[in-house]
Amino acid sequence: MDPKTDDDVLDAVGSRLRALRRDRGITLADLAATTGVSESTLSRLENGQRRPSLELLLPLARIYDVPLDDLVGAPRTGDPRIHLKPIRQFGMTFVPLSRRPGGVHAFKMIIPARPEPLEPTPQTHEGFEWLYVLTGRLRLVTGERDLILPPGEAAEFDTSLPHWLGSADGGAVELLILFGLQGMRAHVRTDAHRPSQAESRR
Repeated sequence: MDPKTDDDVLDAVGSRLRALRRDRGITLADLAATTGVSESTLSRLENGQRRPSLELLLPLARIYDVPLDDLVGAPRTGDPRIHLKPIRQFGMTFVPLSRRPGGVHAFKMIIPARPEPLEPTPQTHEGFEWLYVLTGRLRLVTGERDLILPPGEAAEFDTSLPHWLGSADGGAVELLILFGLQGMRAHVRTDAHRPSQAESRR
């Protein structure tokens, strides 16, 4: 198979950007307001009428939370390892275990030890979550259920029900967790408008 030329790589950027934006449920107007790039420029970029540049791609990579290489479809070097970059927010640590844009994302979630366990403050968002407890004792509140999950236990639940997870006894807990885009936003991304809710989930 012939290797792709630079023109082939750049020509594919527009459709990749459009797919990412639609997968995230973001309009061109919203994207323009967030990045400071005009709506017409973003539209021409997605339609292939505007050549991508580093100046345009960097803010988009930040908004979509993907590596710049993923936007341009740069080939992998052959190294199968995922280079993990822990995300620390609200006293929690999330270690990403997957790197594909959109769809279901996998994380290792670490709940630190506390002198006293937190009181549940359930929240809701769209989607489903799946989790598996590696170490510690996890308290999972979902709907009317209040469960204690020891290591080796797994759970799956509809996140449109009020739910909360934390340490059952104040000890550290490590778990694997899978969730889609809405769940990723609720757990991992900073929400400047609702910091207290994001913190209370944890």
